[in-house]
Amino acid sequence: MPSDAKIYGTVSADARKEMSGLEFVQGLASGTLPLNTIARTLGYDIVEAESGRVVITAQPNDSHLNPAGTVHGGLSATLLDSCMGLAIQSISEKGIGSTTLEFKISFVRPITPETGLVKGEGTVISRGPASGYCGRTCHRQEWAPARPWDNHLLDL
Repeated sequence: MPSDAKIYGTVSADARKEMSGLEFVQGLASGTLPLNTIARTLGYDIVEAESGRVVITAQPNDSHLNPAGTVHGGLSATLLDSCMGLAIQSISEKGIGSTTLEFKISFVRPITPETGLVKGEGTVISRGPASGYCGRTCHRQEWAPARPWDNHLLDL
């Protein structure tokens, strides 16, 4: 779960334009900038941020369950979409934003509240003039990959 010291909200477009992508992402990780409100809703935190690589963690709990009693795939999808989008953002110059163009996820094994901490790690594989491509993994507490994924992002 995110620390109680974390703040949530949005960073204005004007403020984002004044920062490099790495400054922005590192500000989210350090808590000097607010995490988006979905981070509060789902209980995730950005725990590592460097150029081309971002790690997000969450502790699955009963509020994440689907009707089958396992953690809804949307939690993994959100963790992975977020870490990959922020990985691309971390190599972007001032004034450049991005949004997800497409992604694919394969659910290899279920996550339950008993799984323990899960970690989404996004790493930039390539970046062109208009889009980028990220690799990713979502790991269980023992850090065995739980769900493979890839993602294309579109620069704005």
